[in-house]
Amino acid sequence: MAYDEFIADRMRRALKELGAHTTEMKMMGGLLFKMDNKMLCWLNIDKKYGDSLLMARIGEMKYAAELEKDETLPMDFTGRAMKGYIFVTPDGLDMEDDLKYWLQLCIDFNPMAKASAKKKKQA
Repeated sequence: MAYDEFIADRMRRALKELGAHTTEMKMMGGLLFKMDNKMLCWLNIDKKYGDSLLMARIGEMKYAAELEKDETLPMDFTGRAMKGYIFVTPDGLDMEDDLKYWLQLCIDFNPMAKASAKKKKQA
C-alpha cells in the first residue's frame, strides 16, 4: 500500500461531512477519489518527498495563490508542473479544518473540471 490509510479514512469522513458523493479507485500505488466520474483528489506516499502527499485538483484560477502557501508543492511528475493541480504536504493535512479546506477546493472546482475521455473497447 503506497498511501496512508489513516489519512485516507480521515478524507472519507471529511468528504462525507462536506456532502460529497465519491468513489474510490486504487491507482498508481495511491488512492484516487472521484466525484461525478471526474478526478477529485489523490493520496499517495511520494518516493521523492518521502511522505504522504495529497494531490488536489483545484483548477487554474486558484492555483497560483494556493501554491504560495508553505504546505503546497507544484504537482510535477514529468519535470513540468501541471497547472490546476497541487500537492499538499502533511503539514497542510494535520488539522481537520485544513484537510476540509483542501477537499472543499477540489469539490468547488469539480463542476468545471473535464472528465477523462472514455476509452473505446477494442473488438
